Amino acid sequence: MRYVAAYLLAALGGNASPSADEIKTILSSVGVGVDDEKLAFVMAQLAGKSIDEVVASGLGKLASVPSGGGGAAAKSGGAAAGDAPAEVEEEKEPEPDSDEESDDDMGFSLFD
Repeated sequence: MRYVAAYLLAALGGNASPSADEIKTILSSVGVGVDDEKLAFVMAQLAGKSIDEVVASGLGKLASVPSGGGGAAAKSGGAAAGDAPAEVEEEKEPEPDSDEESDDDMGFSLFD
C-alpha cells in the first residue's frame, strides 16, 4: 500500500509516470523502508496505465468491501427501511460535583 500511496502522491504532484527511484525518494523522505521486490511488482502492475484508469477500475472493487456500520440500522428495528423511527429515551448527563474536573481517576494532574 505504501508504494501505491507514494505513486499517487507523485502523480498528484504532476508526474504522470513516476519511476521507482522517485517512489523510493518519496518513501525515504518520511522514513519508510523500501522492499525492491515489492516495489518492482507495483511498478510492473502500474506500467502503461494512467492514474485515472487505475482509480476508476479500483472504485468498482471498493463497492464490494464491507465498511462496517450496519449494526445501528439493524438495531433500530428497520427504521432505515422506511418504518416509523423507534422511540429514543433521553439520557441526562450527571452534573459535575464542582467547577473543576477531578483528576483522581488517573492519579496525576496534567500540570504536576
